[in-house]
Amino acid sequence: MAIRPVLRMGDPRLLEQAQPVPRFDTPDLHALVADMQDTMQALNGAGLAAPQIGIGLQVVIFGVDHNPRYPEAEAVPHTVLVNPVLTPMGNELEEAWEGCLSVPDMRGLVPRYKDLRYRGFDQYGKAIDRVVSGFHARVVQHECDHLAGILYPMRIHDLRNFGFIDELFPGQDIIDE
Repeated sequence: MAIRPVLRMGDPRLLEQAQPVPRFDTPDLHALVADMQDTMQALNGAGLAAPQIGIGLQVVIFGVDHNPRYPEAEAVPHTVLVNPVLTPMGNELEEAWEGCLSVPDMRGLVPRYKDLRYRGFDQYGKAIDRVVSGFHARVVQHECDHLAGILYPMRIHDLRNFGFIDELFPGQDIIDE
């Protein structure tokens, strides 16, 4: 369909609460998902939330086979998740480096729940219910944060662990587009 511009941190639309999708399997929803997939793929993203392209709906997509932005990450199934509900499975947090297409060229050390259950629907209205951990759980939490108007720097505990990729990881070949 189309590669859409990604809003960057500072745009007030990224701080708004996204609204639930009222109807599934509609031409508008399919077009939105197609645009999100094209945009995510073009930018080598691990995920994308509708608010990042200026659409205030509870729609996220994610999936990783091999991603040059996250070369060490395990595979995450390509998923369209609409109207998600997240439930931590325990209290164990794990810190790891995150980036974001809305915060280009930067990384931050972000705590996230290690184990997570997420529920919601695909674009056709079929129920999704998964229990995941590790990078998969991290990606889902990161993308769903966008639906609540939260960007990952807001979750960083120590801002000494936030900065430009080339400053944090000098000499390392970490791609960020």
